Amino acid sequence: MQAHVLKRPIITEKTLFLANTANAFTFEVQPSATKTQVVKAVEELFGVKVTGVSTVMRGRSMRRTGKRRTTIIVPRKKKAIVTLAKGQTIALFDISNGGNA
Repeated sequence: MQAHVLKRPIITEKTLFLANTANAFTFEVQPSATKTQVVKAVEELFGVKVTGVSTVMRGRSMRRTGKRRTTIIVPRKKKAIVTLAKGQTIALFDISNGGNA
């Protein structure tokens, strides 16, 4: 089972626009995950046919936080933009009901 490769879906205004127009869905994945592992995980978990995967690594960064402005290190992250076959979708990204649950 490859589901441990996917950490969480990234749901923002931009990713929802991509999901509705380009049939591309965005997930945060393990930094060590390969494109092949991402394809297998999405196909297995959601039962869809993946036609393409693009990955983006965001390097670690420093952030100052708190009253004393202490420095913390924000770990590196990797996201995968998964394109599905025409006519397929993932219900998690569906906003056709107007946002009402």
